[in-house]
Amino acid sequence: MPRIMKKIPRIITTLLLLSTTSTLALAACDDPPGKGVIWIGCDKQGIDLRGLDLRGATLTHTNFSGADLRDTRLSGAEFNFADLSSARLENARLNKARFVSANMTNATLNGSFLNGAKLDRALLDKAQFKNAKMQGASLYQSSLISANLSGADLQDAELTQATLTGANLSAANLSGANLEQAILEDAVMKDSNLHKANLKNANLQFADLSNADLSMAILVDALLSETNLKGARLDKAQWVDRKRCRTGSIGQCD
Repeated sequence: MPRIMKKIPRIITTLLLLSTTSTLALAACDDPPGKGVIWIGCDKQGIDLRGLDLRGATLTHTNFSGADLRDTRLSGAEFNFADLSSARLENARLNKARFVSANMTNATLNGSFLNGAKLDRALLDKAQFKNAKMQGASLYQSSLISANLSGADLQDAELTQATLTGANLSAANLSGANLEQAILEDAVMKDSNLHKANLKNANLQFADLSNADLSMAILVDALLSETNLKGARLDKAQWVDRKRCRTGSIGQCD
């Protein structure tokens, strides 16, 4: 009995702490938007945050579907598992932001800054990344079906096992990007820069790579059935059979 009596104050203290923590967590959703704000699991559907400073904010598991985040400063923000479907993020500053497993279906990010951002396993189907700056961004196992990345700068980006079926990558900069085992079937990649890109085991069937720069790219074991390589530069590229293409190879590996 004395032992039980000694434990009661500890139990009460623990319950009070849990209650306080829960109250604070709920109250955080009502905190005003600002630098470093913490909104976890909040409902911010359709919210207008245009041009605000939310750098370093923690926004995990929060609903931002249909939200307006144009021109917002969000560098270093945490959006892991957040819902950003149909959200507007044109020209937003998202350098080194994290979107791991976030839902960004139909989101618009044209002209946004995503250098060094983490979008691993994110759902990005039909998202718009036209002319976005995405150098060194990580999109490991992300889904970009029918996404528009035309003119985007994806230099040195990580796209291993990403699904880009039917995506538009025309005139995109993918130099040095890692696209190993990526699915690029029916993708439009004409005029794209794939210099030194890793396309080992990538599925490029029915893709349009016309006039693309594939010089020094790695294409070992890539699937190239019905791939359009008309006018594509293949100088010193490593072909599907590990053969090194000769300097001056255009449209086919000589």
